[in-house]
Amino acid sequence: MADTSIGTPEQLRDPNYTPALHRAVPLGIQHVLAMFVSNVTPAIIIAGAAGFGFGSDAGAQGFPDMTYLIQMSMLFAGIATLFQTIGFGPVGARLPIVQGTSFAFIPIMIPLVAGKGVEALPALFGGVVIGGLFHTFIGTFIGKVRFALPPLVTGLVVTMIGLALVKVGIEYAAGGVPAKANDLPEYGSLLNWSAALVVVFVTLALKFYAKGMLAVSAVVIGIVVGYFYAMAMGMVTLDGIATSWDRAATISFPSPFKYGFEISIAAVVGFCLMAFVSAVETVGDVSGITKGGAGREATEKEITGATYADGVGTALAGVFGGFPNTSFSQNVGLIAMTGVMSRHVVTIGAIFLIICGLVPKVGAVINTIPIEVLGGGVIVMFGMVVAAGISMLSDVNWNRRNMVIFAIALSVGLGLQLDPKAVQYLPDTLHILMTSGLLPAAVIAIVLNLILPEELADEATEEVSGGMSGHGEGSLKKDTVETTV
Repeated sequence: MADTSIGTPEQLRDPNYTPALHRAVPLGIQHVLAMFVSNVTPAIIIAGAAGFGFGSDAGAQGFPDMTYLIQMSMLFAGIATLFQTIGFGPVGARLPIVQGTSFAFIPIMIPLVAGKGVEALPALFGGVVIGGLFHTFIGTFIGKVRFALPPLVTGLVVTMIGLALVKVGIEYAAGGVPAKANDLPEYGSLLNWSAALVVVFVTLALKFYAKGMLAVSAVVIGIVVGYFYAMAMGMVTLDGIATSWDRAATISFPSPFKYGFEISIAAVVGFCLMAFVSAVETVGDVSGITKGGAGREATEKEITGATYADGVGTALAGVFGGFPNTSFSQNVGLIAMTGVMSRHVVTIGAIFLIICGLVPKVGAVINTIPIEVLGGGVIVMFGMVVAAGISMLSDVNWNRRNMVIFAIALSVGLGLQLDPKAVQYLPDTLHILMTSGLLPAAVIAIVLNLILPEELADEATEEVSGGMSGHGEGSLKKDTVETTV
């Protein structure tokens, strides 16, 4: 329900309306809180996968590289958001779109950096920059290729992203990847799990029994409560917090190509292919914002501008050590909840993110969050990614054809993800791309959706599904094929 004390109904639906400052500032910070944890989590995951995150030797120096990656995640989420809200030239939708680090690319990034340390980052960021430029190019024809990415494909891809990441949440909650790799006895201990479960239960309680910003910021609040629980249990000490705070600079500016720049075919192909998925996600978010906030359809100019901002924001982030940016769907729901369509409110949130990104002490405090506490939040977030994918799949007409496409794509993608050695003799580039699981599943689904005939014989479906297609004989005969554009 929109708060009419902020403005008239007409003003609240106007992206160019600016509420009074004392109203606009808290509204802007709300948008930041709704995405804050999700925005910095990819940096922590990639640092951990590379081997300079939690539990590594870098801890003795205060995790300087992970702190920098967190800092860049905040800084360039803010800058990319300004591209969307203020815009320049054709770049930006001029709508209240919040940008942030994308989860979608994590399954691609983990195989690229796994165990390789900081030395893996030049190729990674080379892929981010080129992928961002390609993403910008996609904006010129995104409207023309949407037919190739119906809910069957996008829902499958989002579900695969979540399935690829849920393992990370469990490992974090149990004590972290290094503890697991070194077979430490505390891995999976009741203490570790208790910290994670505090976060999960607090988040659930707020999601179901609270309203407004308490519900929207449930994960952030859950992690804060888990943090204090960890302090009470001795998992975090005031001395450790003070040491991390003192080691971090008060203000620091980003360095272009801090880790170098390198072209890796696997990285470039992976980021460019995932750019399509990210672009379609942004199209959906833009449509959701205009429908929920203004009661209208998004214009072609807004969709193109939003996609341009995605790509430019990603390429610029890659130059300075940031990860791919995309629109954050959490804020679509927030706009529908508050009824405030003002892009200037989100601009205030972007400025807050930029300030946080320029102050390394913010990243230093985030570094003191126990991995188990973060794991509780990650379990919820990545579980929600899976749920979002399943929600998209609910729009699919589950006829015989679509069931077969989904079955094959999911089987190959998830199977390769679970057993990377199955393709160990492929060249390195192909091996990295295949073991992500995500790309093979997406490619299979897209290709089969484009080339398979629109009808399969009844007996063919019964053969491949063992009679367990989930439809009665009567409903099978009533199936119709729909093409979603």
